[in-house]
Amino acid sequence: MKKLLIVCGAGHATSTVARMKVQEWLKNENIADKVQVYQSAVGDEIKNISEDKYDAVISTTIVPDYIKEKVINGVPLMTGMGIQNMYGELKKRLNL
Repeated sequence: MKKLLIVCGAGHATSTVARMKVQEWLKNENIADKVQVYQSAVGDEIKNISEDKYDAVISTTIVPDYIKEKVINGVPLMTGMGIQNMYGELKKRLNL
C-alpha cells in the first residue's frame, strides 16, 4: 500500500478539501485501494517528509526549501488550473 500525505498550514480546512478531491480522483482511477491517504499540518510532518516516510506528499501551502523537491504543489486542487499535471505527477510519484 502506497502512503500519500496531504498537508496545509494547520492540517484542517484546505487539506480536507484537497483530501476529498484526491480521494475522488483515486476512486475514479480505480487505485483507491492501493493508496492510504493521510492528512496533517505541514509543520507537524517536516521530519517525516524529510525522511521519506511517505511515497508522495501534496501541499496546499508553502514548504521549506529543503523539502520542496519532495512535495507536489497542491494549489491546483483549489484553483482547478493545472490539475491534470498535478495528478500526473502524483501518479508518477506513487508509481501506479
